[in-house]
Amino acid sequence: MKKSQLVDNIKSKRSFLCIGLDSDIKKIPGHLLKEHDPVFEFNKQIIDATKDIAVAYKPNIAFYENRGAEGWKSLESTINYLKSLDEPVFTIADAKRGDIGNSSKYYAETFLSPEKLDFDSVTVAPYMGKDSVEPFLQYENKFAIILALTSNPGASDFQNPRSQVGENLEKLGIKTQIRRKLWEQVLIRSYDWGSEENMMFVVGATKADMLQKVRNIVPYHFLLVPGVGAQGGSLREVATYGLTHECGLLINSSRGIIFASGENDFAQNARNKAMEIQNEMEELLREKEIIG
Repeated sequence: MKKSQLVDNIKSKRSFLCIGLDSDIKKIPGHLLKEHDPVFEFNKQIIDATKDIAVAYKPNIAFYENRGAEGWKSLESTINYLKSLDEPVFTIADAKRGDIGNSSKYYAETFLSPEKLDFDSVTVAPYMGKDSVEPFLQYENKFAIILALTSNPGASDFQNPRSQVGENLEKLGIKTQIRRKLWEQVLIRSYDWGSEENMMFVVGATKADMLQKVRNIVPYHFLLVPGVGAQGGSLREVATYGLTHECGLLINSSRGIIFASGENDFAQNARNKAMEIQNEMEELLREKEIIG
């Protein structure tokens, strides 16, 4: 999917909602377990209930790989169903791949090639540098979504370090240059690897106060923002600092939508939760004059 198509879908649906299909077989409603493929049936009903609201869907690959061959079949069935929808949606393989070039080449082929799973995008860990990311940038109208600033508690271990030595030297009157935080280095170094047409960045919603700094470095790239909902991120705060003239945001919500109910009415409850978010998104898009 081209960036322009994604923007058109956002304007049409008045939404920048991405639904994360973190479809844990231990949490899906019990009545589905009698189905031939319970996880796919769960995903299908969630998709059917929300496809007019969500612009993107993001299966978390861990929940499928964990089940071996059966899980991989559920993933294949899910992406094939998403590709069959009358109105296209943006698909994200939340795989967090990233390895030496030759390995990354095959990871990229697995998730992005039209002959394989054919997702529109895949999340990529950039720790091993440019050559580990480049294979994901070779597919036309596909995106590498690079991990920059995540929303988990341990993110501060490496992504947002404090230069204690520098601070101590400052106190002694010795001028030092404070090192950039790792997430800033990721954004700066990767900026020229691709373009707005084939790269996005993951920026955690619980770090909304840093979004302004993010936008100073990558003003127009799309950002995939997890952490709204179950992880406590504020949609309005994220939009205040993160929205661009084309929107530029995909806000992901997973557990808060797909597990809104564990009963037979799970799909309707998922729709209700998605509608709550979409209504707020529509208001934010109007305020930004992205839609009329």
